[in-house]
Amino acid sequence: MSADPHILAAARQAIERHGWRDATLERIADEAGLSRMTLHRRGVTRDAVLESLAQAFEAEYRGAMWPALTAPGSARERLEQALVALCDMCDANMGLLAALGESARSGIFHEQGDAVLTRSVFTEPVERLLRDGAADGSLEPAADAVETADVLFNAVAWPYVHLRGRHAWPADRARARIVGLVMDGIAPRKET
Repeated sequence: MSADPHILAAARQAIERHGWRDATLERIADEAGLSRMTLHRRGVTRDAVLESLAQAFEAEYRGAMWPALTAPGSARERLEQALVALCDMCDANMGLLAALGESARSGIFHEQGDAVLTRSVFTEPVERLLRDGAADGSLEPAADAVETADVLFNAVAWPYVHLRGRHAWPADRARARIVGLVMDGIAPRKET
């Protein structure tokens, strides 16, 4: 499926309205104002829709992380900026993230294989900032920056989605609590 923006937007609407499991091609076609056969002729499948959504999310994420990667300031300040941007991205995609089932979320966010890690496109910016923070002394050096970046991404994204979606917390409250706790956890240890 070529990423037809109209069909992709219709797929998002169908997923947000019905959940991933019940977002059939017929419902996607209805949202797009097309017939199911038209989608079939264009090569649209549920797997292709999920892949296109993943590509769009990845591009949006890279764009959201770029300012934090290139900003002046300490790595700690830039990491906090990146984690706030992650929260903002979750807000912009809340309906979709809440509607995707676990297997669909895994298809977007996880590597394939036995050692399931978050896909590197999502963790590499965080890993870079962790390494920069260890170098400039603004963050505690991570024993394993790859694993720590995976933990940080998941410690922010999914609790944020949960608190915003299930508990109806305001964005500023959820962002401050989650990002604050995470940043406190990776602050350099003070010697006593």
